[in-house]
Amino acid sequence: MNILIIGGGGFIGQKLARQLAQQGRLRGQTIDRLTLADLAAPATVAASFVVDTCACNITDRPSLDALITPETDVIFLLAAVVSSHAEADFDAGMQVNLFGVLNVLDRCRAAGHAPVVVFTSSLAVFGGEVPDPIRDWTIPNPQTSYGTQKAMGELLINDYSRRGMIDGRGFRLPTIAVRPGKPNRAASSFMSSIIREPLNGQEAVCPVADDYLHYYLSPRRCVDNLLLGAEIEAEAFGSNRCLTMPGQTLSIRQMIDAMTEVAGPEPEKLIRWEPQDEIQKIVSGWRFDYDPAKAVELGLTADQSFVENVRYYIEDDQTAA
Repeated sequence: MNILIIGGGGFIGQKLARQLAQQGRLRGQTIDRLTLADLAAPATVAASFVVDTCACNITDRPSLDALITPETDVIFLLAAVVSSHAEADFDAGMQVNLFGVLNVLDRCRAAGHAPVVVFTSSLAVFGGEVPDPIRDWTIPNPQTSYGTQKAMGELLINDYSRRGMIDGRGFRLPTIAVRPGKPNRAASSFMSSIIREPLNGQEAVCPVADDYLHYYLSPRRCVDNLLLGAEIEAEAFGSNRCLTMPGQTLSIRQMIDAMTEVAGPEPEKLIRWEPQDEIQKIVSGWRFDYDPAKAVELGLTADQSFVENVRYYIEDDQTAA
């Protein structure tokens, strides 16, 4: 079993790699080789099998020709230009989120062996005038360039799978919180910062009101779901290979209260409330009411409460940091 993680330098890519190293098997087979690829060669992970790391730009087709071979069994396609960045730089978003994804899929087609491709999409594919809750059959209606690019990626995953060129499955990720590390250019970045920074004794800014509702999943549960998503047989997905991961709909206040339950009242005092129009403009178009019935039927799970998200961050990432 040869596995490739494109976006293997990101925090989900690294967690996924460590989990694969720990379990040593996928889809009923022993893992022989894991390749981690990103714009810069990612950090390696300790494993009982071969782990390669390499630099790769998915907008450069020749680099993919060397990376994806007929021996590549499973590809986790995590690489993306995130929401605020894609909105600010339309060309960068299109190059990576659309044409880069197309490059990966077309290389799989040329390799001729229909590998499993696990694609991470986004809730940003939804928006506009559709009723709540958003269900598996709700038509995507993105309100940002990022959401539009991800929706086009989903259509490609479905069509390449229908034609037998890949065995694709796409998962729309809830906002992943609590993320480790530093804030990135995603508009949702503050949703981790307002928990992570206060837990580390640092000030954080919240640009929205405390009654703002959104849909969340922990990194630990996200990795579990992606691995399960790679295991599920193609027939179980039916004719639509893309679906929404289970998550929790929570207000900012509920998140902060969960942090207080775990860590006491002091961290909340480090949150500064400062409205930011550019962030509010993006996140106000996001939806929060989801019914992920298909994912639940396939065995994917959400966290039980945001207390779990906070505890997972402390256990998995705060100590390591």
